[in-house]
Formats: sequence, structure tokens, C-alpha cells
Amino acid sequence: MVIKMPREARTKSKTGIYHIIWRGANRQEIFHDNMDWIQFLDILKKYKIRCHLVIYSWCLMGNHAHLLIKEGSEDISNTMKRIGISYAKYYNWRYITTGHLFQDRFKSENVETISYLLKVVRYIHQNPVNAGIVNCAEEWKWSSCRGYYGKSIYPSNMLDYQLILMKFSSNLFKARVRFKEFNERKNNDKCLDEPMNGKRLSDEQARLEIKKRLGTVEIAQVKSLPKLERNEVLRKVKEIDGLSLRQIARIFGVSLSLVFRA
Repeated sequence: MVIKMPREARTKSKTGIYHIIWRGANRQEIFHDNMDWIQFLDILKKYKIRCHLVIYSWCLMGNHAHLLIKEGSEDISNTMKRIGISYAKYYNWRYITTGHLFQDRFKSENVETISYLLKVVRYIHQNPVNAGIVNCAEEWKWSSCRGYYGKSIYPSNMLDYQLILMKFSSNLFKARVRFKEFNERKNNDKCLDEPMNGKRLSDEQARLEIKKRLGTVEIAQVKSLPKLERNEVLRKVKEIDGLSLRQIARIFGVSLSLVFRA
């Protein structure tokens, strides 16, 4: 009999501020297109209002999401559970899937100093740059970066930028200029003990990595393999760093839901 140890309770932040990371189970993508990103942000805004959250920063990537949040009217774990369940229900409905969407519980770290608060904001905004998706942070519209620069972002009226910008100047224009310089400064920031994101593989690179794992089997043959054998191949391929589920489905010519369930 396997005895499960109780989960260790999270240490409460003295400031109530947390850096939170949601990750897809088995490194799977949790956002596939604009509709998914919009849905997650709509859910986040809904619970910001309902639970009186303060949201300092966010960035949604393909298989994970970063949030910088101040706890509201209930324990942060309860609020994150509501958000996770709401998005998972939407995801399973849209893609006709079942099972766990997220990797265990969300990860979090306490943010208890102003200097670390600023560092986490920059780290979050630079995620798509470090992943090689964009050249500068403001090009990625699924983060809060543009809001700090005075540009429109989705959704409106969700970003609480005042505390951060006030640390740069009481004059809003000067604060935005100084924050942008800080936000785009080269650095070695690492938060939540997470390694810096690797670049996503191109389809050509992905095919080369896939072939290494297929052995004598050709890519074109995989979709015709018996179910158990095909699923075993797909599980091995899903372990390749920098390869998305959508790429796997496209390269093998199978449905996204089939790759997800393997």
C-alpha cells in the first residue's frame, strides 16, 4: 500500500504578494490560440473583481502562465483553485478532452521586498524574449508589458501598475520611460528557481529530433500504427524540449486531442 504524505502548507507572504506559475501537465500546451489566451484572461479578470485581487503583472506562454498577484479577500490557494478549475472546464469542453490540464498545484513564491517585486515584473515580461518568440517584450501582446508602457492591452482595467511605476517617478511620463529602460535591461534574473526558457524548435528542427526517437519507423507511418504503439511513440516525442503539442499533431498528421490523450 502506498501512503501519500500530506502536502506541505504554503508559507504565507508577509506582503500578500505572490509570483505564481501555472504549467501544463506533462509539458503540454495549455494555450493554443488567441481564443484560449482571451478566455484565461477573462477568467482572471472575473476573479480579480470577485476576490479583490491586485494584479501587478502577467504573461501567458504556450504551456505555462506567470502571474504576479496580491492576495485578495480569500486565501490565494482558494482563488487560484477557482481560476484553474474554470479554465480547465473551458479547455476540456473546447478540445473534447478529459484528465488533468495543469501540472499538480501551481507553483508560487513569496514576494516580500520592493527590489524583488521589480525583478519579478521584469522576469515575467521577458519570458517571451528569453524563449526567442519576440525580440522585445512589448511585441508579446499576451503580457502586461504594454500596459506599463501606456499602450492598450487586453483586458482593459485589469493591470494595477501604480505601485510599480511610483518606484521610478511620481511623474507618470517619466516613470514609464524609466520603467521601460529597467524592464528591457539585460540581466540574469531567475525567479522561482526556474531555468531560463529554451527556444522553441522550428518544424525542421522538430522533425530531426523526432526521427532520433523513431528509429526505423518513418514519421508518415506513425498515424497508422496500432493504438498502443502509436501512443507510446507520441509519449516519447512529447518529452522533447521545445516541441509543442500542436507541432506534434501537425508533423504526424493527427488530431491535437489525440496527441493530448496519448
